[in-house]
Amino acid sequence: MHTVRSTFTLCATAVAAATLLAFAPAQAQDKPVALKLSSWVPAQHPLNPSLQAWADDIKKASNGSISATLFPSEQLGKAFDHYDMARDGIADLAYVNPGYQPGRFPIMAGASLPFMFANAKGGSAAIDAWYRQYAAREMKDVKFCLAFVHDPGTFHSRRKITLPGDIKGMKVRPATSTIGQMISTLGGTNVQASAPESRDMLERGVADAITFPWGSISLFGIDKVTSFHMDSPLYVTPFVWVMNQGKYDAMSVAQKKVIDEHCTTEWAEKIASPWADFEFAGHAKLAAQAGHEVYKLTPEQTAAWKSAVTPGEVQWAESVKKAGHDPKAVMDSLKASLVKHKAAL
Repeated sequence: MHTVRSTFTLCATAVAAATLLAFAPAQAQDKPVALKLSSWVPAQHPLNPSLQAWADDIKKASNGSISATLFPSEQLGKAFDHYDMARDGIADLAYVNPGYQPGRFPIMAGASLPFMFANAKGGSAAIDAWYRQYAAREMKDVKFCLAFVHDPGTFHSRRKITLPGDIKGMKVRPATSTIGQMISTLGGTNVQASAPESRDMLERGVADAITFPWGSISLFGIDKVTSFHMDSPLYVTPFVWVMNQGKYDAMSVAQKKVIDEHCTTEWAEKIASPWADFEFAGHAKLAAQAGHEVYKLTPEQTAAWKSAVTPGEVQWAESVKKAGHDPKAVMDSLKASLVKHKAAL
């Protein structure tokens, strides 16, 4: 009788232990995952602390099973290569400027058309919410996490630019391929350079002007080689934060859930907001700097610019058609998202 009772007790204990194990947090059983995060901007850039905060929150939410190391300043590869770095697993997550590769991401290029975005915070929520319906097709080599923009940028140059005709004969480093098309249409010459390479281009006279956000002009030392700054929300640069698909697929169900919960529109705006504040503050910083002229456009000059960029919209629409999409539907969707998130010009 004693043996039967002992056996029963042991069985009951085993069942109870198995039940507790089954309902224990899944993360406690997960294999550790170490992620390599690649950011090509300098270590002191305000985007990097936001990406680190994102990674820290993932570590906390995964009970420590997902850790990450951030590599800024092109340590893992050049800015132009970051999409392919995520695709190939050189980085597990990478900060990508889709506009660095003309023609490769035609839908996303629509977000860099001039005179659309009024600000970066609502603008980041708007672009993220909008692009989610296209990302799986346009960026099929990677797992799309989120999209965001910087605060609106403009022309920073060696000589004053007020009208579209001033671009004729100038050498300009454009922020994106869309802006590059605008420069070509206006009779200028495009000088291709990533953000970290841009100061050198201007210093050597290879470029006369650059399109750039405001705070980063000083961060990248471009304030030492430009004097004139057109105070108009000309454009934004769309960015994406993408993940190596294989790395994601190898995670447990619980770990994938943690990643998914950090690849959201809310996180897109959260990551972009400190950078947005930094860039916006650049207006006043440059205006107060000796030897710099920050100037606004008249309504007539603004109207001339808006008219001059129309051919770029036509070119963009053609590229989207070739990719098998309806450009009107794509653009209407983006504009509706901008209105919804209070970021439309």
